[in-house]
Amino acid sequence: MTAVDEARPATSPDARPETGTVLRFPAGFRWGTATAAYQIEGGAAEDGRTPSIWDTFSRTPGKVRNGDTGDIAADHLHRMPDDVRLMKELGVTDYRFSVSWPRVQPTGRGPAVERGLDFYRRLVDELLAAGIRPVATLYHWDLPQELEDAGGWPERDTAHRFAEYAGLVAGALGDRVSTWTTLNEPWCAAFLGYGNGVHAPGRTSDLAALRAAHHLNLAHGAGAKVLRDRLPDTAEISLTLNLHALRPLTDTEADRDAVRRIDAVANRIFLDPVFHGRLPQDLVADTAAVTDWSFVKDGDLEVTSTPIDSLGINYYSPSVVSAGTSESPSPWAGAEQHVAFTPAAGPRTAMDWPVDADGLYELLTRLRDELPSVPVMVTENGAAYDDYADPEGEVHDPERVAYLDGHLGAVHRAIEDGADVRGYFLWSLLDNFEWAYGYSKRFGIVHVDFASQRRTVKDSARWYADVVARGGLERA
Repeated sequence: MTAVDEARPATSPDARPETGTVLRFPAGFRWGTATAAYQIEGGAAEDGRTPSIWDTFSRTPGKVRNGDTGDIAADHLHRMPDDVRLMKELGVTDYRFSVSWPRVQPTGRGPAVERGLDFYRRLVDELLAAGIRPVATLYHWDLPQELEDAGGWPERDTAHRFAEYAGLVAGALGDRVSTWTTLNEPWCAAFLGYGNGVHAPGRTSDLAALRAAHHLNLAHGAGAKVLRDRLPDTAEISLTLNLHALRPLTDTEADRDAVRRIDAVANRIFLDPVFHGRLPQDLVADTAAVTDWSFVKDGDLEVTSTPIDSLGINYYSPSVVSAGTSESPSPWAGAEQHVAFTPAAGPRTAMDWPVDADGLYELLTRLRDELPSVPVMVTENGAAYDDYADPEGEVHDPERVAYLDGHLGAVHRAIEDGADVRGYFLWSLLDNFEWAYGYSKRFGIVHVDFASQRRTVKDSARWYADVVARGGLERA
């Protein structure tokens, strides 16, 4: 049984009557929260699961703060029913979770392990019983270590292995899960994992990063084809990108060109193959000293542009770009000698990321203009702050409430200005293993005491429950 603070309910809409204008969201808007398997599940060696690249990376001295690992994390594997009850109290309509590839297909090849699939069957059943729509993400960075040993994402075969894995999960859950995301943030997987090495598997090669990016696009397209074949016609198939909101430091040609270079390697390297079946030619030119792109084979771009039903975007903060030189090793393949980054002004989160909701508005309206026929969901948005339980056992996080209020306001403004935004998924439900930061950063709207696994609902969770209950943001 999970220890949960039940001193105050997560949601009490009747206790907070409307006192002013409400910025209402469209009918049917999807109000969700999100997590990722390695960050919350624990049970790293249970149900036949074998190591992922993050198990290996977190055990490598100096890679993760304090030597933390995801071995236990938030123990969601064993506490899942209680965590679903928390979501039900919040009143969310949707829950975005990821499936652990090495829990389902430990070597990345061959048949599924039914014990691994059974956990996700139980999760989906609990969600449906609670009236919550399950949204499944197939890949949130936990590549089976055996596939990395065979070359990982820089190797073409990994894309084919992903498509096989997608079919296994679709076969197990396709009758109950109607919304599917192939990949989460392939930019991070490629450029933080293989470019500057701050994420698993920790490799540092511009060429490996570019190859990984292409093979992730290929995996997405091949996986989407398999999902389309295996799922009901009503299923929604999506991709989630962490698109970068970019601004030039000055209105000079050099700084505008710096933005162009980063836009190519951060945004259009995924948007163009997926939605237009092409490579950005300026990216090909910018990276000519790194590769001739001969790893892109005939027919690949037809696969990468397999039609999908919606696009998820993850947003936390904008980037200010200028002409200059980036630190080495850099995630900006082909741009390192031409681009520098300047910290944006204003308040900052515990991650030292600037708080700027206008960047989210800018991304949503960009997609409105560039991909007008593609519905969008904000699949991650949130902030880390230095939360703690006070002597009364309460967790007050007014900074997070302000962050969320501002960013939901930006979403509402974008919708009013014609952006087709269908939902918002708050990151994250629970405090969790925050990748290379270990357990030092807290993004959750539910506080987790990692020693006892006690859950405590934060003020931000109650605030979000009120927003969901009224279907919008209250304004004085």
